[in-house]
Amino acid sequence: MLAVTRLTLNQESALSGVQELPVLGWEIESHNRNVRQTAYRIQISHQQNFDNILLRGEWQESDCSNNVPLMELMLTSSQHYFIRVQVRDNYGETSNWSSPAEMISGVLYTHEWQADFISAETPADKDQSVGTLLRKSFVLNCTEDIQSAFIHVSALGLYELHLNGQKVGEDALTPGWTSYHNHLLYQTYNLTSHLEKGENVIGAIAGAGWYKGDMGFSRHRNYYGEQTAFISQLVINYKDGSQEVVVSDESWKCHDSAILFSEIYDGEIYDARREIPGWCAKGFSDNAWRPVSRVTHDKSTLVAQGSNTVRKMEELKPVRLITTPQGDTVMDFGQNLSGWVEFTVRGNAGDKVVLRHFEVLDAQGNVYLDNLRTATQRTEYVLKGEGEETWHPHFTWQGFRFVKVEEYPAPLDLNNFTAIVLHSAMEQTGYFACSNPELNQLHHNILWGLKGNFVDVPTDCPQRDERLGWTGDAQIFCRTASYLMQTRNFFAKWLTDLRYDQTPEGGVPHVIPDILTGYCGKDRLLSEGGTHSASAWADAAVINPWTMYLMYGDTNVLENQYGSMKGWIDFMTDHAENHIWRYKLQFGDWVALDAKEGSYFGATPNDLTCTAYYAYSTQLFAKTAKVLKRNADYEHYHALHQAIVARFQEEFFTPSGGLTARTQTAHILALYFNLVPEAFRQKTTDTLVELLEEHDGHLVTGFVGTPYFCHALSQNGRVKEAWNLLLKDDFPSWLYQVKAGATTIWEHWDGIKPDGSMWSADMNSFNHYAYGAVGEWLYRVAAGIEADEEQPGFKHFIIKPLTGGGLNWLETRYQSVYGAIGVRWDVSGQDVSLCVNVPANTSATLVLTGAETLLEADGVKFIRNAEGFTAEVGSGEYRLKYHVAG
Repeated sequence: MLAVTRLTLNQESALSGVQELPVLGWEIESHNRNVRQTAYRIQISHQQNFDNILLRGEWQESDCSNNVPLMELMLTSSQHYFIRVQVRDNYGETSNWSSPAEMISGVLYTHEWQADFISAETPADKDQSVGTLLRKSFVLNCTEDIQSAFIHVSALGLYELHLNGQKVGEDALTPGWTSYHNHLLYQTYNLTSHLEKGENVIGAIAGAGWYKGDMGFSRHRNYYGEQTAFISQLVINYKDGSQEVVVSDESWKCHDSAILFSEIYDGEIYDARREIPGWCAKGFSDNAWRPVSRVTHDKSTLVAQGSNTVRKMEELKPVRLITTPQGDTVMDFGQNLSGWVEFTVRGNAGDKVVLRHFEVLDAQGNVYLDNLRTATQRTEYVLKGEGEETWHPHFTWQGFRFVKVEEYPAPLDLNNFTAIVLHSAMEQTGYFACSNPELNQLHHNILWGLKGNFVDVPTDCPQRDERLGWTGDAQIFCRTASYLMQTRNFFAKWLTDLRYDQTPEGGVPHVIPDILTGYCGKDRLLSEGGTHSASAWADAAVINPWTMYLMYGDTNVLENQYGSMKGWIDFMTDHAENHIWRYKLQFGDWVALDAKEGSYFGATPNDLTCTAYYAYSTQLFAKTAKVLKRNADYEHYHALHQAIVARFQEEFFTPSGGLTARTQTAHILALYFNLVPEAFRQKTTDTLVELLEEHDGHLVTGFVGTPYFCHALSQNGRVKEAWNLLLKDDFPSWLYQVKAGATTIWEHWDGIKPDGSMWSADMNSFNHYAYGAVGEWLYRVAAGIEADEEQPGFKHFIIKPLTGGGLNWLETRYQSVYGAIGVRWDVSGQDVSLCVNVPANTSATLVLTGAETLLEADGVKFIRNAEGFTAEVGSGEYRLKYHVAG
């Protein structure tokens, strides 16, 4: 039986708002092995039942089942489209039509925006962080004739959309954070079944958010503007082909809301006594409301966001109630997370609920707030006193595990509190389990580090007065993130802002969106050194697009970012001296343990780390040019890469083959980035192991060296050492944090020291995913699921598991764009049992490393070689067994 089990658009099951045609992808299932698609055809309709077909595609003889362009469809704005596909395979079978994927088109052209940006504020409100209400009443004479109705909405600031007294959709913190002057996202909602005959009311609540709120560790505000504004365009399509459009304009009315204060770092104050009952319902009189004002903003910046909005993704209940030694009442939710607390309460008008959110208890078991710096993470709710009241914040979120209850006007019942987990809506694609519970917890912590920090932008931390899109963290973690979750669209959005925020000569800011440039006077480090172009940070401009290409096989991200990628390479070249690259402020091996006392900068010289990344990014850009058939660029940058490597070897290797910098990170980068002369590879590897042994098998690396440490060992024959490093459980190590009770990854190896004392409070996040980059080693090496850059997106891939670490078994699943890739290995003495699942329409190279004897081959024809046994296989499940040398 051949079936198309899943059809996606830009790797999403549905897109609510598109301006450019998406690419299609589908998963195929079959009871046969070695299944290859031989042809496909596509149909598109405005109707889910496909009664009226817009595009009746012919059979295409092709094995392509992902990143398939929709070449023939001509989109029109504000329409519903349903798409389905049918396939044939190499066994002569033909599938039924797939279940349809659906998309709603956005406002395709700037001139089609009839709506204006409107505001309930004036520039005089620039220092205010209140919420405001906006509303518009309109009348529909007949709803039976409506074919479809879609509303396109955005804001300068944050908004919640309401219709007829109900919140529209499940999104939060819309429209998110972008380089607003260049790139402002809007969301699209289907209101077809929600409009009523007669009066209807569109309402919105607006707040400061990232746009005009208090942001950054310098605590400036109004980075993008001085007043919030809202824009909406409701398009009603009638069955006779006519349209009716209801837009935001100066006919709307506005009023102050019950949100007295709302800031991302500092929380929200809400006075329910000031609520206006029925403010967005029919029959309400807004005669006492004031008129809105029109705000000028370039509508050409408006871009449809079809997916990946921030949403409520999970709910967690408190696991215990604590009375601290200092007498504070604290709820423990058992998990460090990003989101907010929703609660239910009864009391009198004027009573308050006041909550303080924080990450850890100190060594004495008391509330620890110092690492929040100036962020208060406080919510305050003033009761209206009308029975049971339920509330959560609107335009803020907190990073926390613990909540201090400062005020609550009734006996405390944990059942009345729920932590709402917020993050960008992405499909989880990576699953991992093994016989070591601590390693399972480490994977859990890595995954929750992603959840906590992928709140619209890839942030560095979700709790203190920062939460910025640091490029270094995003670059380091990108590959791990893309095994764990489907990050294609999340990173495409963020990389668009990176492109917009680059300097004219190609420099890349430290944070994206960039709010440091021009606002760093309170931070001496940045003001003296500059706010852009630090190696390993700025290299996100190249490494992240290339990673997206490897993981998803889509060349669109390379095309979109090509100018940005090239700009960064050329910037480095322009500022390099004889191919040695260094520029102003460099973070180097940030917070490495081999740093001098009181310093954040690791011992590895910046000239070495910078030039190593210069070589690596140049190589990746040359490969990008080759993929896109920019042949002249490929030749130029390939030659540049070779020249940088030669210069690196001349500058940083002694004639006898030693690296001039005797640090772990120097050796890791040289090995992983292939900068070592081949004659010296063994010596470099041996020296790295020596440096590891000098610290009793512990790492002393920071942000630059840590992500590649296990790879540098396992790629060079030191698999045992890689496993031993991963499984160290005393300080410093990944499992030290696990044994200390961590539920996410810490910023510092010793965020909490063995004696219970804290690392310096000025920079001590307990949810900081960078060191979680070891997660990719679990998938790529321990499980052995490795991409093939010649056939990216896992069209072809390598399965090369490396057993070890004393594990009895390990099981992973990665949901690729073609389907689930599964690997499970079990070890019994010197025998290894391996179960592998290869999705239909893909193929894999199986490598049984270290296999001495093949015990079960399951019909696979293996070839003996120096590594062990190797075979090429098509789709299907394979059960193998082999004996490894002792």
